[in-house]
Amino acid sequence: MTQALIEQALLKILVVDDHESVLGGTIWVLNTKYPDAEIITAQTAETVRNAVNSLQPDLVVMDLSIPETLGTIARSDTGLQLLRYLMTNYPTLNLVVQSAHVKTLVRIRPEIDVHKGGFTVADKSLSSKEMLTRVDWALQGLTHTKDIKGTFVGLEVKPEWLQVLRLAFEEGLQDKAIAERLSVSERMVRHYWTKLQDALNVYPDEGKNIRIQTEMRAREEGFID
Repeated sequence: MTQALIEQALLKILVVDDHESVLGGTIWVLNTKYPDAEIITAQTAETVRNAVNSLQPDLVVMDLSIPETLGTIARSDTGLQLLRYLMTNYPTLNLVVQSAHVKTLVRIRPEIDVHKGGFTVADKSLSSKEMLTRVDWALQGLTHTKDIKGTFVGLEVKPEWLQVLRLAFEEGLQDKAIAERLSVSERMVRHYWTKLQDALNVYPDEGKNIRIQTEMRAREEGFID
């Protein structure tokens, strides 16, 4: 769903946390920017699976440390397993991980890299403004995983992302032509762009062209001449 459509339609957001006080705080913050949104809450992984299946939300904002069912212990592994389930079964679902345990996401990095929906990370220490920025990026279908990159050495860039860079900035092709050259859909090309931009730490910045910023960073890193 594009940003324009989101602004016109009734946005549906599922907020997941097993602490009622945190749920209430997250809902309040979301309502400041999305006053007309329909906000649903869930406190267990089981409830989330049922809610996503029946309600088809535009966005899921979730903690990682949650219980599988009511009365069980909240664990980060439960949240990671839930994320795997959501990304496998709903590949275009927009996700925001709001947690104090974001570095554990390194365990499912391969799944995050191929997820086609928005995927952003919001450490619980972020300000409300920063958290809403991550929500906005996820709704735009962007990826932001900077907070979990401390475990990695160097940049992880896949060959198909480099092909997109070369075709765009060395041959001057637009996304449609790039898709034809690579024998993939335009949507897949956009997916490559957002993953590449995340790897280069390039994110939307008011007043700046994100493609030009991507080209500049790619040249700095030596990915294109």
